[in-house]
Amino acid sequence: MSSGGVEVKRVFIGAGCNRIVNNVSWGACGLVSFGAQNAVAIYCPKSAQILTTLPGHKAVVNCTHWLPSSKFAFKAKQFEQHYLLSGDADGAIILWELSLTDGKWRHVLQVPQSHKKGVTCINGIMVSQTEVMFASTASDGTVCVWELIFPMTKEGDCKLSCLESFTVGTKSMVALSLAELPGNNGQIVLAMGGLDNKIHLYCGGRTGKFVHACELKGHTDWIRSLDFSLPIGTDGESNSIFLVSSSQDKGIRIWKMALRSSMSNGHARTEEISLSSYIEGPVLVAGSSSFQISLESLLIGHEDWVYSVEWQPPVVVSMEGGSYDQPQSILSASMDKTMMIWQPEKTSGIWMNVVTVGELSHCALGFYGGHWSPNGDSILAHGYGGSFHLWKNVGNDNWLPQKVPSGHFAPVTDVAWDRFGGYILSVSHDQTTRIYAPWKIEASLQDGEYWHEIARPQVHGHDINCVTIVQSKGNHRFVSGAEEKVGRVFEAPLSFLKTLNNASLQKSCFSDDVQSDVQILGANMSALGLSQKPIYVQAVHETPERNGIDGLDSLETIPDAVPTVLTEPPIEDQLSWHTLWPESHKLYGHGNEIFSLCCDHRGELVASSCKAQSAAVAEIWLWLVGSWKAVGRLQSHSLTVTQMEFSHDDNFLLTVSRDRHFSIFRITRTGTGEISYSLLTRQEGHKRIIWSCSWNPHGHQFATGSRDKTVKIWAVENESTVRQLLTLPQFHSSVTALSWACLGDQRRNDGLLAIGMESGLIELWSLSQKKAEDDMRNAAPSVAAALVVRIDPFICHVSSVNRLAWRKKRENEKRMQLASCGADNCVRVFDVTVD
Repeated sequence: MSSGGVEVKRVFIGAGCNRIVNNVSWGACGLVSFGAQNAVAIYCPKSAQILTTLPGHKAVVNCTHWLPSSKFAFKAKQFEQHYLLSGDADGAIILWELSLTDGKWRHVLQVPQSHKKGVTCINGIMVSQTEVMFASTASDGTVCVWELIFPMTKEGDCKLSCLESFTVGTKSMVALSLAELPGNNGQIVLAMGGLDNKIHLYCGGRTGKFVHACELKGHTDWIRSLDFSLPIGTDGESNSIFLVSSSQDKGIRIWKMALRSSMSNGHARTEEISLSSYIEGPVLVAGSSSFQISLESLLIGHEDWVYSVEWQPPVVVSMEGGSYDQPQSILSASMDKTMMIWQPEKTSGIWMNVVTVGELSHCALGFYGGHWSPNGDSILAHGYGGSFHLWKNVGNDNWLPQKVPSGHFAPVTDVAWDRFGGYILSVSHDQTTRIYAPWKIEASLQDGEYWHEIARPQVHGHDINCVTIVQSKGNHRFVSGAEEKVGRVFEAPLSFLKTLNNASLQKSCFSDDVQSDVQILGANMSALGLSQKPIYVQAVHETPERNGIDGLDSLETIPDAVPTVLTEPPIEDQLSWHTLWPESHKLYGHGNEIFSLCCDHRGELVASSCKAQSAAVAEIWLWLVGSWKAVGRLQSHSLTVTQMEFSHDDNFLLTVSRDRHFSIFRITRTGTGEISYSLLTRQEGHKRIIWSCSWNPHGHQFATGSRDKTVKIWAVENESTVRQLLTLPQFHSSVTALSWACLGDQRRNDGLLAIGMESGLIELWSLSQKKAEDDMRNAAPSVAAALVVRIDPFICHVSSVNRLAWRKKRENEKRMQLASCGADNCVRVFDVTVD
């Protein structure tokens, strides 16, 4: 999107998947949808990039479902529009439309409110080329069945009608599946399962009125997933349909529903009775037909709750007749961190586990769901850590892990660029620190950049609130602050420096001599996830003895990290274990948990603040980089200091606070390396909490942003007084993040101010200096501000923006990059091109 000579494009979105069953859906269009906090995120498995996030939900997104889903890919070859349903924790369901021709999304409608509580499952089937039936259920126990008619033309509207709404028992349903029954009588069967351990079957016509048909008993714990196959043909006739169910009892059951008329003499067949002969169940009556239900098979193999089961999508046999073949193949995903593919053996017909992917893991919770790609050659799991895991069949049932997008699964609290602008570092309440970078090998294959998570330097035992990257020369270092009273300093190990060489788009900023000085290859996790211990280069060649000689280690069940130099973007298991950085120092001094951090531009001083209710606790500490000694305790505020920033010449430290005041400290350095400081001013800047501040890169003006929905521009004059220059027009939402960039040297004082809001939206404002008309010596310059661009909501955050950061511009560079992070669990990078 562009405006007034400034163009903004999405470069990268990093986000984790909500840790909820039924959250992920793989559509016939080849794209995957998932909930990321209140947003619906769309990702492309081919590029492993998140394409967009759809704004509209006011609560956490619980489930998504494509129309048509991968099951109906064989019917969707000519579709230009694909549709997506998403349901949230407030009971709202939204219908979205994707135009395949231009990749544009639109919010079609909100389904009339029919659920009082969180939606737990949505499932739909194509009953014709233009007609879909779908069912939704929520934790209030209600089930609704809907008919949706797609428009015949591009300009047409979708028609939605509710066919039926009913409640099943007293316990809520969490799994649904719909199917058309074989026999051409237009009967629809709806299966649901939940907290009462039974599968409830309802039958109805296309016009609605669903009646309870029967119950299937056998599972001994909650039912978590149900999926109907399409009719499976025997001897050219399709007269039976299968239902697969999975449960927290660790078992999977396959139920066969066979048309009664095809079963001579009730059930006696002339075929020999084998192990797969039926254990007869109830008869399902649907209109004029009846179906004998029997338990076809019980699959035991998982060691924990089985959260999802899904039939492999049908394979197209002939395009003309629209005929298809339903493979007898089922994918299951379990909390034991494995996915399995089950198929009947050719000769005996007994269902066997033919493929297992993942790892039986004792130290991490497993998978919340698994999904087939539309053509059945890939399988995708989403896990407890908000992570995706994708395997592709590269031939002869050889399933290999593939690249996937990754990101935080809790609010992202801070983001920072490294000093060369080669990567961004983000921290989150999911207790991790992550590094994202563009990967150069892929950049040559296509336009633009593909970004990936390339390291997870810190995996912690506390929620992380803030981070700052040390700007001085030498090795990469950062300081992070979490919900604890200590700051922690980390230094890049050799494995990361070499990985960055492989990834980096520019020639590495590290000469080999820096690398040769680094004696630490990587780091190991500690038992409580607090301090990360270094692994030394020479120690790798020795065989470590870790079995009980030194006492403590015998208690640790955490496997040793294997620091790896990556030659292509890593997958989740590598990231979470093998890319840690060692912790080099701890900064003790604060009385409460650390809340904000910043480093000066020379890389000599780090300032830190903590949560505070009193002036004594609200003091700001200054630390000397290298020795990490405390060299100052700055007092001015009475409540938490929310953000701090050094001026670009490092002469001033600006701090803003919950106490509605901002303060400016003068920082003086003597030739001998001594630091002295003095309070220049303390002023009430706003009527509510001041959340954010940012200095003009070319002078002593600065901006402050507040909960009172205003942004004010100030100037330090004669290095002694502060004057307000301007108040921007009031915004629609609290201002939570600011970052000021310069627009180049030729218009020295022109700047671009990025403003992030609680609503998730980001605006760019130009700030230009104008001198007083008459050339009077004492005329102070004033500032003119103009809105340049409102960034498209489809590439913005959907919840509060927590931090904005511009990448340092290189010489003569037209393109600028803006990184942002927010409460919607997302990290984003935008390209901003200024004419």
